[in-house]
Amino acid sequence: MKNKITKIALILLSGWLLYSCSLVKRVPEGKRLLEDNTITVNNEKKNDDELKQQLYQQPNSDILGYHLRLHLYNLAKPDADSSYKAWLEKKPGRHERLRKLLSEKQVQRLGNSFIVSGLSNFFKRTGEPPVIVDSTKAKKSASRLHAYYYSRGYFRSKVNYTVDTLADKRAVVNYNVATGQPYSVDTINTYIETPALDSLYQKTKAKSHIKKGRQFNERDFVNERERITSYFRNRGAYTFQQNNISYIVDTVNNNYKANVDLIIDNETVRQGDTSYVRPFKLYKISTVNIYTKNPSSDDTSIDSTTYKGFNIYSSGKLNYRPKAITDPVFITPGSMFADSSRVLTSRYLSNLRVFNYPSIQYVVDTTDTSGSSLITNIYLNPRKKFKFIASADFTHSNIQDFGIQGSMGVSIRNLFRGAEILDLTARGNIGSSRDLAIQDKSFFNISEYGADAKLNFPRIFFPIKTESIIKKEMIPSTLLSLGVSRQRNIGLDKESFTGILSYNWTPKRNRSARFDLLNLQYVQNLNAGNYFNVYRSSYNRLNEIAKSYPDLPPGYFDGNNNLPINGGYINAFIIDVLEGNTGVAISRQDIQEIRRIEERRRRLTENNLISSSSFTYTTSTRQNLTDNTFFIFKTKLESAGGILSLIAPLMSENQNQPVGERSFFDVQFSQYLKGELDLIKHFDLRRKKVLAMRAFFGLAVPYGNSNSIPFTRSYFAGGSNDNRAWQSYRLGPGRSGGKNDFNEANLKLAYSAELRFNIFGQLNGAVFGDVGNIWNVFDEVESEDYTFNGLQSLKDLAFGSGFGFRYDFNFFVVRFDIGFKTYNPGRPENNRWFKEYNFSHSVLNVGINYPF
Repeated sequence: MKNKITKIALILLSGWLLYSCSLVKRVPEGKRLLEDNTITVNNEKKNDDELKQQLYQQPNSDILGYHLRLHLYNLAKPDADSSYKAWLEKKPGRHERLRKLLSEKQVQRLGNSFIVSGLSNFFKRTGEPPVIVDSTKAKKSASRLHAYYYSRGYFRSKVNYTVDTLADKRAVVNYNVATGQPYSVDTINTYIETPALDSLYQKTKAKSHIKKGRQFNERDFVNERERITSYFRNRGAYTFQQNNISYIVDTVNNNYKANVDLIIDNETVRQGDTSYVRPFKLYKISTVNIYTKNPSSDDTSIDSTTYKGFNIYSSGKLNYRPKAITDPVFITPGSMFADSSRVLTSRYLSNLRVFNYPSIQYVVDTTDTSGSSLITNIYLNPRKKFKFIASADFTHSNIQDFGIQGSMGVSIRNLFRGAEILDLTARGNIGSSRDLAIQDKSFFNISEYGADAKLNFPRIFFPIKTESIIKKEMIPSTLLSLGVSRQRNIGLDKESFTGILSYNWTPKRNRSARFDLLNLQYVQNLNAGNYFNVYRSSYNRLNEIAKSYPDLPPGYFDGNNNLPINGGYINAFIIDVLEGNTGVAISRQDIQEIRRIEERRRRLTENNLISSSSFTYTTSTRQNLTDNTFFIFKTKLESAGGILSLIAPLMSENQNQPVGERSFFDVQFSQYLKGELDLIKHFDLRRKKVLAMRAFFGLAVPYGNSNSIPFTRSYFAGGSNDNRAWQSYRLGPGRSGGKNDFNEANLKLAYSAELRFNIFGQLNGAVFGDVGNIWNVFDEVESEDYTFNGLQSLKDLAFGSGFGFRYDFNFFVVRFDIGFKTYNPGRPENNRWFKEYNFSHSVLNVGINYPF
């Protein structure tokens, strides 16, 4: 045993030595590879990313401690061309023979080929050269650290650095900072020459970022400059800019206190080659002109009209109702100039999707003798009225071996001359399946087709005025959507109809709200008798139970001693078992199992009518696509069946029906309450590393006319955007082990975290961990293996871990993730950890874009 340990230790030590030596392979003699930077502030080591960003030199990048890019660079030949030329001349006559065989030009080209130098060039491009300690850059880094602390009020800070040399041509650079005592703001004096601006400032100076007694921080001065500029420009100061604000900070003999002077001089106006100074003016909007054209007409004559003080001009006949193009305009005649009105107008007009990006220009009104009026000109370039869209794709899935899907659609803009948009889409799919349950043996034996119509109104479409609640500054819209679809030889051959009336608005920046007043879904199963062909796990369990009783009458079985799916034999067996008519004593446990299978069959084969209303609110702190430190929080509340439960008792078909069995036009409707919380958080770890996390909680509670949640509104676990160690619908519920073909439930908990990092170029990697499961609760399921039974059920949370690769094409990301079952709650309680942690039980997930 001791010999084995010694051998392992020697192997590990040898590997470490080889790894260490290979890192400095391209480090010149007398130079040092930068191993690390340390920053000590007032004798305390700091590891802040913000501090390390001040340094001009960073150690070579690594992936979980492994310097992949440095190793790739070291694999390249330093001078592949010279090596090739030396090889040519190494043997007498080699160069001459190649020249006669190829030609001199081709011999020289061979030196630049991928075989000779291409691989080395690839390693150099994708790799990363060793970071050599540079004393000049270290001095500049020390100066930048000094500037960093200086900007935070440490005017007497001192920074120096030392270089610690290590073995194997390595070194660590140590930066030492002595901050000294910080300065704080003492007196604040303002000198504003323009009385109108001084009056405005006095109204808002209480909100100043520069406070007496607060430690000096340059960021406060920048924020205050931005705040004042925004405040002035939203109250008429059209010509005011940030550079009109200056500061004087006096720290001489002030005992670590800084006296601040805020100075705003009068406006400097350039006129030709001369300039003069005058007080800033506060401008009003005298006229608003809106220019557009008719995209469906070649007429160049000008059509004009006036509406609520707006002047509208159209090249060709005006194709819009005046209200439709003035409602999005927040710049009104008689109002003060405001930057915020311009931004809001631009956003609203762009969101209409009827015009290209608008142009908004201001011109001084020369008819105003005071020179303090502006004419606003808004130029709207309409998009084409019709936009045609067509797409086609080849598919493969667990349902079909080969499929062709396609869609055709048209968008009709400005349908009713009110900037409405109608989207019409027809879609279809034909595929080939070798499923033995499908009697049609032609090549294309399955199909699905459907159509959708979506009508978008750029306002709240409601009989009662809602502007006092949802103001037009919130950019409201209404969506009316209708859709139909039908399947053939797919599952139970569903036929569905959907209808949605929803309202959308943005209460504040980075916040959005959606209210679905009506979300109607009707699903009819046209081939319910195909259930046991589709849900084979339920059939296999029934067949297994039946075959375990050899005394059962032979009439239940076919020639192979199996329960026949077709012909009603399997349904007869279920009914006889539940009514005790088999003539054989069936165990209580098997009866319960058969009852569970039958209840699931009834639930999944019955037609569904869902009429729901929901409210969704989303808030985000993400500023732009490059922002990697943000959170997104989404909450949703949904109620289904409430209105139908009030109407149903009045219908004749429900006169003698108890609660729980009432229907609407002979279809039993669903009734439930549902709530969801979804949180996504990203942390930027610098150097192209991001830690991303997601937490989700969802609960749907049936009541009244339902004792379960419809399949389409329930939760499932597993898949490329969930727990990636399990396939979709294969995890849970609870510790049941995913016995069904499609496992779903009405309670879900999920948490995922992944570390994303760059490998090289556009190729990125990730390591991840996913925790979660689904359970039944407050419904008809009673088995403790399936239900959530308090905190003790948290031990049934599944844990999957793995790694992945992502290639960024700029406009989308292709993702490959491999998940391993780390903790499987479906296994016996003492046999759950790492029992399936291998590639044979892993799951490959292919996805587009990131999972969260």
